[in-house]
Amino acid sequence: MSDDKPQVASTTPYSVLVEAGKTYLWCACGRSQNQPFCDGSHKGTGFTPVKYSAEKKEWVWFCGCKQTGSPPLCDGTHKTLT
Repeated sequence: MSDDKPQVASTTPYSVLVEAGKTYLWCACGRSQNQPFCDGSHKGTGFTPVKYSAEKKEWVWFCGCKQTGSPPLCDGTHKTLT
């Protein structure tokens, strides 16, 4: 398994109700057992989690396929995966 491309954790985004003022660490490698958030499974790979700071309480859609062009949020890239 190559460490240069993230694993697809889900072919759909994760909807999360974020809390104002809280920082979230989005899993960029796809290996976390706590999707869509980092659990440290990236250690030893070239991946690092992406910080997301919530400005207000709202629903956001975190990328599940890990291929998004606008990490950590879903940009619809999962629709193009085969």
